[in-house]
Amino acid sequence: MFCPSIQQTQNAKSKQPALNKSKFFNHFLKDLMSHLPEVIRDIERVSADVIAKAATFQAAILADVAGRRGTMLARITPVHQDMKLAGPAFTVEVRPGDNLMIHAAIALAKPGDVLVIDGKGDQTAALMGTLMLSACKKIGLAGVVVDGAIRDKLEILELGFPVFSAGFNPAGPTKYVPGRINHPVSAGGTTVNPGDLIVGDADGVVVIERAKAPAMMALADKKVADEAARLEAIATGDTVSKWLPAALRAAGVLKEGELL
Repeated sequence: MFCPSIQQTQNAKSKQPALNKSKFFNHFLKDLMSHLPEVIRDIERVSADVIAKAATFQAAILADVAGRRGTMLARITPVHQDMKLAGPAFTVEVRPGDNLMIHAAIALAKPGDVLVIDGKGDQTAALMGTLMLSACKKIGLAGVVVDGAIRDKLEILELGFPVFSAGFNPAGPTKYVPGRINHPVSAGGTTVNPGDLIVGDADGVVVIERAKAPAMMALADKKVADEAARLEAIATGDTVSKWLPAALRAAGVLKEGELL
């Protein structure tokens, strides 16, 4: 009877494939996600003070101080250029052309929330129209952002409720495909987590992580002051930016000592 030696046993073990840490981690995440509920009702939101302060800034100012990131793609625009919104994200993930989970989100969202709907950018059917948006306004939501199509444009303009979308389509949606509420989503090419700060205006929508949002407010104040000072300088005829020559030299456009 053959009995392998300790050395042979160790050699056999050494030939076994090493544990793939990446695969292990992916399996761990998959298992974790499978135990999370599809609908998460309680979320931590960016504070009311931060929202009130953020509402005083242009989306462009906040995008600049946040590192020029977090902005949704240009397809996400307001129904009217004067529409503005600011509030915590209440995220919804739906299948293209189906709005079942948006109805559920409206029933769960709190006054001041911004519905952020990951509609996969699909524009073959409208996910929302006057009826649903009227309900959003009635319960006091701060606005709606839809990465997908909506409809009833003229009625929405009369409603006076801030809505941003990827476009319009008169076709209606279905209402039977499951989705998720208050999970991380991708809207307008940007990751949005529940409770993140959402600010939108005529330029589009910017998303700022909830934990980082408070620190951005002081930076935004400074940015506004700096731009005001620059506008005053331009008004007096100082139209060339002071930083330009150094930037051109760093880029190799100008040689050392060379001027424009």
